[in-house]
Amino acid sequence: MYVRFPLSLRNVEDLLFERGIDICHETVRLWWNRFGPMFAADIRRQRVSRMKGFRHWRWHLDEVFVKINGERHYLWRAVDQEGEVLESYVTKKRNKSTALAFIKKTLKRYGKPEAIVTDGLRSYPAAMRELCNLERREMGRWLNNRAENSHLPFRRRERAMQRFRRMKSLQKFASVHASLHNHFSQGRHLIDRQTYKTRRSAALAERQNLMA
Repeated sequence: MYVRFPLSLRNVEDLLFERGIDICHETVRLWWNRFGPMFAADIRRQRVSRMKGFRHWRWHLDEVFVKINGERHYLWRAVDQEGEVLESYVTKKRNKSTALAFIKKTLKRYGKPEAIVTDGLRSYPAAMRELCNLERREMGRWLNNRAENSHLPFRRRERAMQRFRRMKSLQKFASVHASLHNHFSQGRHLIDRQTYKTRRSAALAERQNLMA
């Protein structure tokens, strides 16, 4: 609940109290820190095993500014053609070496895509030239809207948490939040309500199996 919805720790404490569960907000913090990465890793592992057989992948790469204690950091994201976040990577700089490390990490986990869409940042072509896949790069005015829109759920969650204080906590939360958002994002605007309800029930059942 805390990771999936834009709620604070105390909001979750109050909601659970209404349901007869009396705990402290620090207990909620302990639970998500301990079990959140475990659930996210299981969800990601299952999705990676299913996605590796898909050949016509189209990745969208983008980075967004995130402030930690008043200092600017960068959250890099790789998104597929359906809007699912593949990888999140937090760095202090936005240069060729960080772009190279980010792309290598994504390639190692998911394999090679058919095309990679980026914005005008020069670090991307420099890194892709070193990886010998510059011919796969695509760039256009609105081509990367898929990656731009993927930042919106994270931004809403960031406001509820009143920003972050450490790079480590930002990296952990961004990875966990992306996995759970992918798991429950059913594209309700593309399907009828009955199909959406069926897929939502399946996602909840899969999460309960992971928790068990």
